[in-house]
Amino acid sequence: MLAAVLSVRAGSLRVLLWQRARDPESGRWSLPGGRLGPDEDVDTSIRRHLAQKVDVARLAHLEQIAVLSDPARMPGRRVLATAFLGLVPTDRDPALPADTAWQPADALPPLAFDHAAIADRARGRLRAKLSYTNLGFALAPPEFTISQLREIYAAALGYRVSATNMQRVLTRRGVLTPTGAAAPPGRTGGRPAALYRFAEPTLRVTDPFAVLGPPRRARR
Repeated sequence: MLAAVLSVRAGSLRVLLWQRARDPESGRWSLPGGRLGPDEDVDTSIRRHLAQKVDVARLAHLEQIAVLSDPARMPGRRVLATAFLGLVPTDRDPALPADTAWQPADALPPLAFDHAAIADRARGRLRAKLSYTNLGFALAPPEFTISQLREIYAAALGYRVSATNMQRVLTRRGVLTPTGAAAPPGRTGGRPAALYRFAEPTLRVTDPFAVLGPPRRARR
C-alpha cells in the first residue's frame, strides 16, 4: 500500500514524504505505506499505515488511483502495490515524526522506486477532479473567505484563479453555502469578508463536462 497524501501548506501544494530507514533505497524520500494485513482490505490497510507511521489519522478524502504491477518497479522479488490519493485540509496539522515532512509538489526531492510517478498521478487526479466535482472540500477548512478558497484552488491547480469566476461557478453548481458570518477584519481594516462553507463534505460530481485550465493569454 502506498499513499500520495496532498495538502495546501504555506501557500503551495505539498506531498507528505518520509525517509526510508531500510534498504533498498535507505535514506531516500518515499511515499508512506506498508504491507497489506491478512485480515484487511486495501482501504483499511493504508489508513492504518498512515495513522501509525506518519500520524495522519484523519483524511478528508481517500481514493485508489492505481495498481502498480511492473515486474521491475522494485529490486529483488516482484512487489505489487495499490496506490492512493489522500487529502488533508489546511486546518489539520498532524504531528509528524522527525523523518517525515511536507515537501513542495513542484520541487520534490529524488524519490525511491516509482514514487515520483505516483505523486504526479495523484496531483493530476486532484487537478482533474477539482474541475468537475466538489473535491475542494477536502483541502479547505470548515469555513473560509472566497479569497482564502481562491488561494487553495490556485495552489492545487498550479496557476492563478479568479476569485470572482471561481465564486460564480461554484455557487452556480451549488457547491458553496454562505454561513451568514464574516471573518474578522485584517490589520488594515476594511469591510469584513463573508464566510462560506462547502454544502457537502462528501464527493459529488457537479459538472461532468467541465474542464478547468489556466487563463488564456490575451490576443495581441
